[in-house]
Amino acid sequence: MAEAVFMPRLGQSVESCIITEWGKKKGDTVNEGDVLFCYETDKASFEETAKVSGILLETFYKEGDEVPVLANVCVIGKAGESVDAFRPSSAGAASSSEPDRTETVAATASPVETPSQVSSAKLKISPRARGIAQAKGISLQGIQGSGPNGRIIVRDIETALTSAPKPTQAAAPAPTSAPMQAPVSTPAYVVSTNDFVEAPLTSIRKLIAKSMHASLQNSAQLTHHTSADARKMLELRTICKARFEKGEIPNISLNDMVCYATVRALEKMPAINSHFLGDKIKTFKKVHLGIAVDTERGLMVPVIRNADDLKLKALAAQIKQLAESCRKGNIDPELLQSDNASFTISNLGSYGIELFTPVINLPQMGILGVNTITYRPSDLGNGIIGFIPVIGLSLTYDHRALDGAPASAFLKEIRNQIENLSNDLI
Repeated sequence: MAEAVFMPRLGQSVESCIITEWGKKKGDTVNEGDVLFCYETDKASFEETAKVSGILLETFYKEGDEVPVLANVCVIGKAGESVDAFRPSSAGAASSSEPDRTETVAATASPVETPSQVSSAKLKISPRARGIAQAKGISLQGIQGSGPNGRIIVRDIETALTSAPKPTQAAAPAPTSAPMQAPVSTPAYVVSTNDFVEAPLTSIRKLIAKSMHASLQNSAQLTHHTSADARKMLELRTICKARFEKGEIPNISLNDMVCYATVRALEKMPAINSHFLGDKIKTFKKVHLGIAVDTERGLMVPVIRNADDLKLKALAAQIKQLAESCRKGNIDPELLQSDNASFTISNLGSYGIELFTPVINLPQMGILGVNTITYRPSDLGNGIIGFIPVIGLSLTYDHRALDGAPASAFLKEIRNQIENLSNDLI
């Protein structure tokens, strides 16, 4: 009996996903465990594998389509079986039984339309399709939507772009070098000339841009900078590295040690382990630590729940596991929600950054920036001045909820924790 394959629901915050690549095509033999298609949310990418074996009888979407969660994506069954019962109302559209997750846009003057271009009727268009139309100046007049109930979707805009008349212009000179080769999933609306390549923002870049701008607009952020004596931390790192090479413990980095020290400081001074909610402050009894991770897709900040329950070795292992999941693109989207973390750490030390101002992940009240290790003069005792290694620390906090003195005291406690790291921790 034929079986439908649905777009998975990845947490309550995800309403649709984009198919980036098909691993099988209509008519192919499918074995259980084969990759059917790759898809992405605005935060991560995933693979959907077959749960049954058979023939891929039909696919209802193509690469680049935005698909509502729980919509029928394709059908697997025996050769000759009917797929009519699974077929959406129109090809490439979500099942009509699914909620119509579209924007209903009043057809009035907008950056895309003028009053003379549209009627007073309402248009149904997906948010992504509308964004592309606005960016490319494509009129919605006359575009027939191929989505459910006539919804205009991305491929309709791409078709309009392809069929739009090109302005008369002199022939461009032949390029002096081979053009950039776009990946399979690169949208058709990328513009490439001899002088530039223009491409729309990726989903994750849009998310980062929106959240960073909102953070600076909607809070009163102030950053304090200090540095901590890193001698004990470097000594502990040498011991950890030797034991790691013997296979005795996981690899524990300097960043892991700073994270551990910060968790201990948050336990002692929980006022900043909080969310500022406008007219109230939510202070957490447990430390849910966000860790900024740089990936090819962009910045991700997964959260380690109950980080205060973890010893140094366990904390280091969780940090590495989450970072790897982010870079592979299979991180649980729920772990990337900023309101699931109570405090965040961002480390740019490996880039040689000596000072920076991290941006708070609202509604969190603070974020710690970790800088590179430098050498500075210090009193070594007995009137001897020498250079010692110090690690820079930059604390950004929301001044609406926290004053400078307690913020400074918290940063001082982090420094104290770092300067007193003990070999007993491992």
